[in-house]
Amino acid sequence: MRRHIALLATPNAQALEVTGPIEVFAMANRKLREAGRSGANTYDISLISAVEDLHIYSASGLRILAERCYSECQEPIDTLLIAGGLDLWSASDHPDLLEWIRKQEKQVRRIASVCTGAFVLAEAGLLEGKRVTTHWYFAQQLQERFPATIVDPEPIFIRSGKLATSAGVTAGLDLALALVEEDLGLDISLRVARALVLFLRRSEGENQISTSLALQGTTRLPLREIPIYILEHLSDDLSVEALAARLSMSPRNFSRVFAEEFNRTPATFVEELRLDTARRLLNESEKSMDEIAANCGFGGADQLRRAFKRKFGYTPPALRAAR
Repeated sequence: MRRHIALLATPNAQALEVTGPIEVFAMANRKLREAGRSGANTYDISLISAVEDLHIYSASGLRILAERCYSECQEPIDTLLIAGGLDLWSASDHPDLLEWIRKQEKQVRRIASVCTGAFVLAEAGLLEGKRVTTHWYFAQQLQERFPATIVDPEPIFIRSGKLATSAGVTAGLDLALALVEEDLGLDISLRVARALVLFLRRSEGENQISTSLALQGTTRLPLREIPIYILEHLSDDLSVEALAARLSMSPRNFSRVFAEEFNRTPATFVEELRLDTARRLLNESEKSMDEIAANCGFGGADQLRRAFKRKFGYTPPALRAAR
């Protein structure tokens, strides 16, 4: 059970816009193994070139070698990412590539761009009437060249159905983390973010220019670590009092600040993460009900069953039976 992630790189794609998303998906495979979820859909990752020359000449001088040209990619693709660079490249002289992208759009589960990869999607006619984004420096140019496209230069990424567009450089990491969370759950995306020393995934609506500066001024970094702590201690006492004490805050102040930061109460967050982790272990591992209940912080299989029924409307045995 594997998902093919294909990253199509233009000849001068930015190195980090190529390697960043690839590292996120590769790390997700490792974290799945560590979590014991052998039954999960893992990723097959390939780097393909938009032209016959397999060399990608990034602006930094780093040369990257793709595995093959897009025309040689015959196996089904689950998610197609198109990475551009700060030296704008046009696919208008490559009609076969544009036709291949249009064909893939009809077949893949998701199609996305990083940085100026949005221009390639636009040249293929896939962005007409869509609200999209790209690196802020190129946003006006994208709008002028493709007036039927609705370009928003502020968000770090925008998703609309199977289509996603992202801003430059590290925004590709944020988008990749969002796709991992969609596929594999919050617990795995948190583990990936921690392993790559990233902020817990920035949300889709965050501004691509001001986000980093705003975080430096307002983010409570200890609070940012709390979701990771919860994930790694699901079987421990995760009451408001215990979590607040960890940060040397009063329970009342901790609850207020947590809700402002994560848009839910600490108790709701803990239960959601426990239940989401339990559901995926039930579906993607061979652990017993008692083992999963203990690992996820439930008093026993009966408590897990009641919480499961209340949240999802079905019981753990029913989920297992449907595998």
